[in-house]
Amino acid sequence: MHDFLNLQEMEFDYFAYLWLPLMIFFARILDVSIGTIRIILVSKGQKRLAPLLGFLEVLIWIIAIGQIMENLDNWMCYLFYAAGFAAGNYIGMVIEEKIALGIVGLRLVTGKPAYELVHELSERGYGITHMSATGAQGPVNVLFMTVSRKNLSKLIDIVNEFNP
Repeated sequence: MHDFLNLQEMEFDYFAYLWLPLMIFFARILDVSIGTIRIILVSKGQKRLAPLLGFLEVLIWIIAIGQIMENLDNWMCYLFYAAGFAAGNYIGMVIEEKIALGIVGLRLVTGKPAYELVHELSERGYGITHMSATGAQGPVNVLFMTVSRKNLSKLIDIVNEFNP
């Protein structure tokens, strides 16, 4: 009756244009996120975990790029591949921020007396080196600390409480 509304003629290939691009998208998120963490572990000298993550990263990438090569005429795969790469960079940075690997060297220069702050930091187990110095506008206190990135916000809170 209404041939132009015949849905059988307008069949949409859900796998090729929806599921496959989504799988490529999530594969790219996974491999790029793993790559971000792997690079951090390499810089930290993690000789056991970094190669394992590298293996997984490349294996996932090969599978994703293989699907692209098998579907060269599917522009949705290209878009989802690129979007997965972008999302993977973002998610990798968020993961790295959450696990906060590494240490930070902190140097605090204050014109206020720092004895209370030094005492509080020592009581809480922070390693600290304190010295008096002269700055451009007169006497200052200089504090040197090394802290894990996970504890940096706690340290900043203590500094703001005792020597804002």
